[in-house]
Amino acid sequence: MNITLPPAVDRDTAKLVARMTDIVGRENVLTATAELATYECDGFTIAKTKPDVVVFPLTTAHIVAIVKACNELDVPFMARGAGTSLAGGCVPVGGGVMIALARMKTIHEVNVRDRYAVVDPGVVNVWLTNALKAHGYHYAPDPSSQGACTIGGNVATNSGGPHTLKYGVTVNHILGVELVLPSGELVTLGGPTEDSPGYDLVGTVVGSEGTFGVVSKVWVRLTRNPEAYRTLLGVFENIDDATNAISGIIGSGIVPAALELLDSTILKAVEAAFKFGFPMDAGAVLIMEVDGLNAGLQDEADRIEAIALQNNAREVRKANTEAERLALWKARKQAFGTIGRLGYPSYCTQDGVVPRTKLPQIMKFISATAAKYGIAICNVFHAGDGNIHPILMFDERDPVQVQRVLDASTDILTECINLGGSVTGEHGIGVEKLDFMPILFAQADLDCMVRLRTAFNPRNNCSPHKMLPTAGGCAEPAAIGATKPGRRAAV
Repeated sequence: MNITLPPAVDRDTAKLVARMTDIVGRENVLTATAELATYECDGFTIAKTKPDVVVFPLTTAHIVAIVKACNELDVPFMARGAGTSLAGGCVPVGGGVMIALARMKTIHEVNVRDRYAVVDPGVVNVWLTNALKAHGYHYAPDPSSQGACTIGGNVATNSGGPHTLKYGVTVNHILGVELVLPSGELVTLGGPTEDSPGYDLVGTVVGSEGTFGVVSKVWVRLTRNPEAYRTLLGVFENIDDATNAISGIIGSGIVPAALELLDSTILKAVEAAFKFGFPMDAGAVLIMEVDGLNAGLQDEADRIEAIALQNNAREVRKANTEAERLALWKARKQAFGTIGRLGYPSYCTQDGVVPRTKLPQIMKFISATAAKYGIAICNVFHAGDGNIHPILMFDERDPVQVQRVLDASTDILTECINLGGSVTGEHGIGVEKLDFMPILFAQADLDCMVRLRTAFNPRNNCSPHKMLPTAGGCAEPAAIGATKPGRRAAV
């Protein structure tokens, strides 16, 4: 894995700042070096570039004016939500204007009868679900970062989460978007109706990582809360048995709401933080949840328990109360935040996908890779859909360790491809994984993607140098080298 970025361009920053200030007011513009440092990267901190200016629009009209001004001044621009993304999608390559959407945070409408809500892109994921509690509905995509990540960011990266095994990823819950095209034109794609005639442009925009324009409003689908849950914790001696249980559960025809695996190393950190009562001598634990109508739900839970026991689970615990269930999910969703308790100053979270039946193979490969490079790796991931998140732990002050982590990441993601999978399940390509695109896709496929991007973004001035390799290679030469990988949040 080689991370290089084109250098920033010298510009008339004073003129740029003056234009932005005229549009949004001085209080919504950041220019100080210390302020800009916050926006030089997202959760992928290996690649960093400061923007020339950070602008906080408060309305769609502000975004339109900002984009038109950038076009007039020939300055690149990109949108940013909360910065929890993990592939460098928020890196302002080449500098330019960062359009920070965090202050556009209004929930404009909640329509329970038609099951949709209209929200600003800066609305935090969990705010929407909390706003819906009284109505008996929720917004289904639930990234582990949902306490911080925004709906606009979810749209950009097509975010996943533990419960997308049953309910689907972000694209399955977006009905429409208001989009400011890179030209400054404002368009509405889709809307509150269930289906719109013509091409699925909403599905095209979701997951485009900000390369098609700036989303200024979102129509999201609301999902009724399940009548009941059954949440189980399978305790296994080793990861092989846990992953075989996963295949057995899915193969039986059961579609759980979630199947999440935590290995022995991450268990120690989580238990130290939350005192949940996890067994410290287990090789892995598997969180297994089914939801839906109460009638028949216990039968599904009993079948899951039986399958886990058939695959050598030494015990299966049950969350007997809602408080116990919520505590278990708190332990899972905040697992990444506990890694500091393991004694490593830095960690790097990877994101690959393999077929479910290949989980034992990729777990063995990850273990062998850790031994090969002499680094520690722990695992917590969406096991039900084969989306792995190996966490590589190291000391960022040691350049040798940094290189080992980059090399190990390359090996792991390459093996995901070899096993019939992909290098990303939800974090995206950004700038981190450009090298893998020519491996995943034929040149004809990449050419089609470029033509599609060009249709939306003909000057490539909107979030440039993202997702697709350049004509001359996967990254243009010279640039900034890898800087401190640092700590990373996780989805």
